[in-house]
Amino acid sequence: MLSSRSFRLPLSPRVLAAFTAPILLATLAACGKGGPEGGFHGMPPAMVTYEVVAAREVPVEREYVGQTNGSREVEIRARVTGIIEKRLYEEGAVVKAGQPLFKLDDATYAAVAAQAEAAVATAEANLRQAEREYLRLKPLLEAKAISQKEWDSAASLVDVSRAQMKQAQAQLQAARVDLGYTDIRAPISGVAGRALKVEGALANAGGDSLLATLAQTDPMHVNFSIAESDRSAILGELATGALKLPKGGYVVKLKASDGQWLKTTGRLDFNDYRADANTGAYAARAVVGNTDGALTPGQFVRVVLSGGTRPDAIVLPQRAVLDGPMGKFVYVVGKGQDGKPAAEPRPVVPGEWVTLPGKDANAWIIRQGLKAGDQVIVDGMARIFAPGQPVVPMTADEAAKAAAAQAAQAGAGKAPDAAPATPAKPDKPDKPAAPAEARK
Repeated sequence: MLSSRSFRLPLSPRVLAAFTAPILLATLAACGKGGPEGGFHGMPPAMVTYEVVAAREVPVEREYVGQTNGSREVEIRARVTGIIEKRLYEEGAVVKAGQPLFKLDDATYAAVAAQAEAAVATAEANLRQAEREYLRLKPLLEAKAISQKEWDSAASLVDVSRAQMKQAQAQLQAARVDLGYTDIRAPISGVAGRALKVEGALANAGGDSLLATLAQTDPMHVNFSIAESDRSAILGELATGALKLPKGGYVVKLKASDGQWLKTTGRLDFNDYRADANTGAYAARAVVGNTDGALTPGQFVRVVLSGGTRPDAIVLPQRAVLDGPMGKFVYVVGKGQDGKPAAEPRPVVPGEWVTLPGKDANAWIIRQGLKAGDQVIVDGMARIFAPGQPVVPMTADEAAKAAAAQAAQAGAGKAPDAAPATPAKPDKPDKPAAPAEARK
């Protein structure tokens, strides 16, 4: 529970002066000298402006640091060993899926493929010979002109020839695949990075095989982390209804490193179910469009999750929330001992900063400490030197009218708030002396 009884203000010189004033007045009174009349220990009431607290629906945004990545990032590697004959793309340019990127020396692989084709032709010839022999012995077996063993040997030779042909065909297919790997093509459409090997270098399929990288930049992925406290707070507020999200979830907006808003928007497409073992944060990812190419992989951006709202929220201008040794507090218009308006400190628990339309764009959500109808002082706090000091509270409209009236008086050459001068009265002339006869 928040209590104003245990609340203390910083002991600034002004506060010390305010609290030592009664002691000085008492000392003066003991010496037979009267203190100043009226006001709070001789101080006039402070002119302040207040706002009446009212609950309303407020948009809420959360901001995190993120880094962009291509939605699909691949490594271009050599799948067979060979000498690079030519690079077939422009570094940093956009390439299409299937576009040739590198050409390796294919002479050896072409020769292996030719040998495999010859082996297939040999296997096919052997199979046809075995089938003819099998068909020639079949009527002889029916006439019992040959033994069963000879017939079985002929049938087995057909089976072996078929297997050898399949093996030769498989070897031919493997040789053609290796030959095709000498022509390295883009697996996806995207932006190709710089070539890591140049013409004449050896591309080794078993070791140093990386030739380049390729990234799809439209759409883009933005990876960021959500602190455990933030995640717990969001889930708790959603459960209690203190926070509401649109039907499609958060709308993701991005800021560049210089604080400028980027045109693209997106949505969340991944939230990790477990925290990182090292940081304790939860990984999250957003997907955003990048048709204009404003985003590049590896770029740091500010991720803003917007679209959420807080129903029945209490919001104050940021300048109204002050710092004290016990935490944040505000001044509200209360009543002094004489029943007149006085400044009363009220401890509060603030929430997020929000941006609202209008004059007071920078505002603070107050989670605890205030209720609807409270009159919170938003201007003139510098004139308040101690709790309980009398104040003259005005609304913003009343303060504007008073300022306009003072400006008008100043323009007319009149001293505002100054009492009109009273003309001095001439001294009365002395009475003439009475004649002697009258004195008699």
